[in-house]
Amino acid sequence: MERIFLPDEAATLALGRAMATALPQDWDAPVALLRATLGSGKTTLARGFVSALPGAQNAEVASPSFNLANVYPTSPPVVHVDLYRLGEGFLDADLDELLDAGNVSDRRVMLVEWAQYLPEALRPSSWLELELAESGEGRDATLTPHGPQASQWLERILTTYLQSDTS
Repeated sequence: MERIFLPDEAATLALGRAMATALPQDWDAPVALLRATLGSGKTTLARGFVSALPGAQNAEVASPSFNLANVYPTSPPVVHVDLYRLGEGFLDADLDELLDAGNVSDRRVMLVEWAQYLPEALRPSSWLELELAESGEGRDATLTPHGPQASQWLERILTTYLQSDTS
């Protein structure tokens, strides 16, 4: 587990870019499960992530709250899922179908907002958990890897983020 203080929006965007830049090449379906309250920067982080990938100029990153998932035409494609509305009575089968709909190619990345609503049975074998929490004037980002691929991704993220201008 690693904790990074994000003093402002620019730092949150930089962490998202570092996550995208640090994607392990040998992992076909990296998953980041994002936990935070409303307005904590989850979509800002996703915007930074998508902006660092080829094809970002064709992607308009917005919270997928109402349509539940956005697929961005980047390389690799990013499936941005928002589980906030699960409190409105989604069934596990509906969620399973939604997550499977994200299989737009052999290689893709999933960013899942409101991951606390994701049933344990639907979690992948390896994922990176990222929790954002208010801390003074900024936010603390706590990154916890689950599985060897996620551990490798976290190591690469830390190296990339610490080398960026906004750390």
